[in-house]
Formats: sequence, C-alpha cells, structure tokens
Amino acid sequence: MTSYLDDKRLVKQLLAHDEQAFDTFFNDNFARLYRFALTRLPDDPEGAREVVQITLSRAIQKLHTYRGEAALFTWLCAICRNEGSDWLARHRRYREHIVLTEDIPEIQAAVDSYRAPQEDNPEQHAQRMEGLRLIQVALDRLPARYGNVLEWKYIEGYSVKEIAEKLELGHEATQSLLARAKRAFGDVYSSLTGPLRSESTLTGLM
Repeated sequence: MTSYLDDKRLVKQLLAHDEQAFDTFFNDNFARLYRFALTRLPDDPEGAREVVQITLSRAIQKLHTYRGEAALFTWLCAICRNEGSDWLARHRRYREHIVLTEDIPEIQAAVDSYRAPQEDNPEQHAQRMEGLRLIQVALDRLPARYGNVLEWKYIEGYSVKEIAEKLELGHEATQSLLARAKRAFGDVYSSLTGPLRSESTLTGLM
C-alpha cells in the first residue's frame, strides 16, 4: 500500500498552524484544482474559481480526517467534486426552475432568456447573468414573507397547500399572499431594470 508521507507531513504542519505550510498547500493545489473544477464548469470560470476556494476552505476544516490513504490532491478532488455538484445544484435552481411572474411578459422574457443555448456570445451570456442577479436582488428587497413564499413556490417547488401548512393559513389566503408577493416582485424588478432600459435607449440614440 502506497504511503503518502510528504502529504501526511504537510497535513501535520497545517494542523500545527504552520504559516509556510499553508502557503505551500494553497500554491501547490489551487491551480490544479481550478483546472479540475473547470472541466465540470467549462462555461463559468468564475464559478470554478469560487468552487475551488470553497473546496480549500472545506479541506482546511476537515484536515483532521485525512489519513494518507490516498494522495492529498486526490482527497481534495473528491471534496471539489462534491462542492462542484452542490454549486451547480444551487445555481440550477434559479436558472431552470425560477418562474416568478409568468403572468408579467416582460419579466417572463427575462427568465426565459436563461434557457437560451450555452453557445451564445459573451455579451448575451453577460446579459443573462445580469438578469439573474437582478432577480436575486429583487427577492432580497422584498419583505421576508413575500420573498419566502416566492422561493418556496417557484424555486423549492412547494405546492400552495404545502405553503399554506407552513404558514398556517387557508388555501385562499395563501393564494392571495402569493399574488401580492408576485405583484411586489414585479414592481421591484421593474424599478431595477428601468434604469437599464433607459441607458440602453440613450445608447441607441448616440
């Protein structure tokens, strides 16, 4: 059985809070892990970088569990694989399942744009990401009760009945709450995108 003595020695130094060992750990592994993560997020280099940063932080927290039964980098890749899957799942919730205002065409068009083919040009990709960011900002600006019911219904996939039970409300009261929350979301989202539309119009006139 292969013994990874150098890796075990480095981990021991890390657990002893050796500053130089931390530098070695990050310098030796960040670029390699980034390439590993990028194979799973080929269209999102920033996402891959975030996954690597999370992976290294998780690894530091879990160093005491490393037993030297595999190379340290192999152990890190296993963590990175899990973190990458979690990252994709979190972001896919918004990109594939969020349908907050299906009865407001302007916002529905913004949501539908996330389903456009991945081979779009960089400008279109940036526009989709900005739209997603604005949706998340709008959710954050809503009263907590509104934000919660919208996320439960359109992101987490709860039925109206399940939401009613969570809130201890009747079915009709819950539907009314969802309707108010959607209208509030539409108002906030429109206020966020209004300046962007105005800027676009001005640009077109120049």
